[in-house]
Amino acid sequence: MRTILALTVLASAAMSANAADIKSGLQVGDYPGAYHVADITGPSAGKKLCYRCQYSSRPVVNIFVRKMDENVAKLVKELDNTVAKNSANKMAAFVVVLSDDPDAQEAALKTAATKHGIKHTPLTVFENSAGPNKYKIAKDADVTVMMWVESDVKVNHAMKSADLNSDAIKKIIGDTQKILN
Repeated sequence: MRTILALTVLASAAMSANAADIKSGLQVGDYPGAYHVADITGPSAGKKLCYRCQYSSRPVVNIFVRKMDENVAKLVKELDNTVAKNSANKMAAFVVVLSDDPDAQEAALKTAATKHGIKHTPLTVFENSAGPNKYKIAKDADVTVMMWVESDVKVNHAMKSADLNSDAIKKIIGDTQKILN
């Protein structure tokens, strides 16, 4: 019995360590380069553009996801509220779904934006499940969050979908202060 309990504890610790050890996306101090997305719900819906270019040196949160599920939608809704509250600081955010079939994502993104009242954070699609080359999105990261200001990455979070819970969302939203001050 002790052996089974010890193995269970070790397995849980290893799973938690692996989730925390995911390295994905630009790291703190990196420069966020330009890349194009298809805007689905933002002000340029139906067009391809570079939000990285458009937002320039503003405080920006860029989230890469593999799919728009309920936990991602909750994160985006919280982020959307934070962007709205910080409009005087010109804070911006955008979400990029990585997909080899971008057309298949359109309906889900429109539904999520409507259902969750996401108004200030464009939901977009990148035409490749690997993401922009220079951004180094890890295959095992379901969610990669990067925050930058003045073209300097200040925050990076990467995780599996299962690790995106209310505590992780609270931590991510709290870290927006690092690009606002």
